[in-house]
Amino acid sequence: MKTTFKTLCALLFNIVMGVIIATLLGVPPLVGAAVMVGIGTVMSFTPVPKYALRAGVYTEIWTGELVKGLREFLSGSWLDGVPDQSSIVNNDVIHLVDVGVDPDVLINNTTYPIPTQKLDDGDIAIGLDKFQTKATPITDDELYAISYDKMSRVKESHANAISDAKFRKAAHALCANEHTAKTPVLKTTGERDASTGRMRLTPKDLVELKRALDNLKVPTDNRRLVLCTDHVNDLLLVDQTFREQFNIDRNTGKVGNLYGFSIYTYADCPVYTVAGKKKAVGAAADTGEFQASFAFYTPRVFKATGSTKMYYSESATDPLNQRSLINFRHYFICLFKKQDAGAVMMSGYEAA
Repeated sequence: MKTTFKTLCALLFNIVMGVIIATLLGVPPLVGAAVMVGIGTVMSFTPVPKYALRAGVYTEIWTGELVKGLREFLSGSWLDGVPDQSSIVNNDVIHLVDVGVDPDVLINNTTYPIPTQKLDDGDIAIGLDKFQTKATPITDDELYAISYDKMSRVKESHANAISDAKFRKAAHALCANEHTAKTPVLKTTGERDASTGRMRLTPKDLVELKRALDNLKVPTDNRRLVLCTDHVNDLLLVDQTFREQFNIDRNTGKVGNLYGFSIYTYADCPVYTVAGKKKAVGAAADTGEFQASFAFYTPRVFKATGSTKMYYSESATDPLNQRSLINFRHYFICLFKKQDAGAVMMSGYEAA
């Protein structure tokens, strides 16, 4: 019964398409319908490998769905509004010109000819970070029983994992390795937490963070502050203004505006040692080590997205396990254009 129904649907589809194509070409509709039916009949008797088209179709569809999901994760997040340089990515490499100095500005000049000033440009080739998920097995039993739902869940799981890794790496890249004149790393000075020895964040500390950006001559607009969860909780305890406006958007992490910053919160900020050194991406905190918050000037930061590829092996090639394997590879990067428009607020520590 199902075979007959599918055959009739295919026949009707060929007839309709033949009529449409014939009309567009100025050919009698009956001729177009007859030609399309004939082509369909011939193709139905042409042997085609069982899985010849299946993998390609899945790859195209699910790669597109994953890319769409990754874009949605960026929308409204603390990376939203950061200049996107994806258009100049070539083979998952981006070339940036780092301008060493800005030209001097002459005010009310009366001396001509105007002096020349050479700007030393350096072409910097930066390879995008490569994010790869581990392969997920899907058995034939699962595919045949709940094919669409299973594939959707797999795609969403991989998109979530890649997105989490991208944000974690971006936050790490926007935090200085250690304190320097151009990359200030400040320490909190509030009351000591008895259980951890961590010094709490205070409104005064945020003023000092603002002052650090002021000293770097960072413009007062487009300043963004990403608070770790410890520092959010500290402010909720002591700052009434912050507490009154605290209505976090759970989808984006946006908190509000305060102290000249657009404030966001993020739960996986980089960890700093007691000595003020940034630890590796995803490193666990030891005694006296805590996540830090960070601030940056959005026009001085860039993000770029490269290629995305789905890898898919058919269960037909795995007779012992009779399962398909799926994973993804995605390229992305987020960095400062110049390391002179950001600051970090790490938690101070006092042992018992």
